[in-house]
Amino acid sequence: MFLSIFGSVEQGIIYAIMALGVYLTFRVLDFPDLTVDGSFVTGAATAAMMIVLGYHPIIATLIAIVAGFIAGCMTGLLHTKGKINALLAGILMQIALYSINLRIMGFSAENVIVKPNIQLQSNETIFSQFQGFWSPLGIDTALSNFVKSLGASAAPGTWGTVLIVLIITVIIKLLADWFLKTEVGLAIRATGDNKRMIRSFSANTDRYTILGLGISNALVAFSGSLIAQYSKFSDVNMGIGMIVIGLASVIIGEAIFGTKTIFRATLAVVFGAIIYRIIYALALRVPWLDSSDMKLITAIIVVLALVIPQLVSKQRDKKRKEKRRLERLREQRELVTQGGNDLA
Repeated sequence: MFLSIFGSVEQGIIYAIMALGVYLTFRVLDFPDLTVDGSFVTGAATAAMMIVLGYHPIIATLIAIVAGFIAGCMTGLLHTKGKINALLAGILMQIALYSINLRIMGFSAENVIVKPNIQLQSNETIFSQFQGFWSPLGIDTALSNFVKSLGASAAPGTWGTVLIVLIITVIIKLLADWFLKTEVGLAIRATGDNKRMIRSFSANTDRYTILGLGISNALVAFSGSLIAQYSKFSDVNMGIGMIVIGLASVIIGEAIFGTKTIFRATLAVVFGAIIYRIIYALALRVPWLDSSDMKLITAIIVVLALVIPQLVSKQRDKKRKEKRRLERLREQRELVTQGGNDLA
């Protein structure tokens, strides 16, 4: 049980980067971007192929981020310059990326073939390299012994992996907070809030839309490259439903932690991704559910995350109205009583 929860937290931290990208388009830019399902695989495929070709994992990851940025910019160009509906532009780019990802994973020095997956079992990744850095320090052993001392029957031996993904995600979250408060970030936020208003200040909303989509899909591709290196494989179908997972993370986080400030909103997205993975892991432990029910579980989680906050809000409004009604009745009763005393 503990190992299952631990693995979910690990993956949730990585998926949080993807959720931040989804938050940037859906909440900040107000753009229904479905490119995510394709750009996630683009990041995974690019990083995996470059690692197989002998490139350093960090260089491979950086190239994957650039590939995701280009994919996002292409969606933006289709929408702004091609005048294609935002939803349709994302769908078209997602379909195009499916074939492009197959080509990327089949790339070699000799030719380009169609290949649906890549295995990284014997290759160095970011995690294996940092694991080699943490191990001599004894961090894995110390933390594992501590967890066992708390009564856990088993403890994971990959604490170094958790530390590195946590550091990466925190850095990305803080960079997102900083960027959204810069002049360009504020312009992107204004573009999402009211395009007509920001155009009145002679701002190029098309440019900010393209840039926002590029940054969003760069984060998604970054998450995909880390997932590929974490799970030691890349598959062309690993991005299916990724947009729903991202939305679930955003909605769950916002429902629990709120969105009063940018810092709080992005923190809510990170915790939402972790909570989603934990809920998903616990759901799979239900005897009558199977791994093939993943999409059904995801849909149910999203529905609950959307419906429950509305029910809670309605209940609060109902109590607030009832409280106001009682206060008015009390005031009227006091006025009647005071009037009676004055007559007496």
